[in-house]
Amino acid sequence: MKRAAIENLRRNRTGADSRPAERRRAPRRCARILLVAGAMVWLAGLSVPALAAPAEYPTEALAEYVLGCMAANGQSPEVLRRCSCSIDYIAGKLSYEDYVDAETVLRMRQEKSGKDQFVMFKASPWAQEMVDKLRRVQVEADRKCF
Repeated sequence: MKRAAIENLRRNRTGADSRPAERRRAPRRCARILLVAGAMVWLAGLSVPALAAPAEYPTEALAEYVLGCMAANGQSPEVLRRCSCSIDYIAGKLSYEDYVDAETVLRMRQEKSGKDQFVMFKASPWAQEMVDKLRRVQVEADRKCF
């Protein structure tokens, strides 16, 4: 016991660290982990650039799409990112005018009325073509973002 105490005093006088080797390396190990984690975060930011939607899409339309997408797919930050990616992709492939036309046809098809103005949206080839174009782009967006 006396011998261990004397040995500790000698180490302290000579400047030697009395901590076990594993504890002396811990700060360096933590620094390495933080450095690697920081590099990974930085690289992740570089590898997935944020795509901005074209300026012709109003913010309200973008928000409406994302809210509808989240209502269908879940309310989490991950789903928010995926839904935002989806509308950005769609905005890059369809003009806002084409998007509005297709959305209008889809809304008119949901009407339960048998009036002639609603029937033409269900039976017209031009209306079907608009919807098909939007659906194709949505499928591509789903493959890319989900």
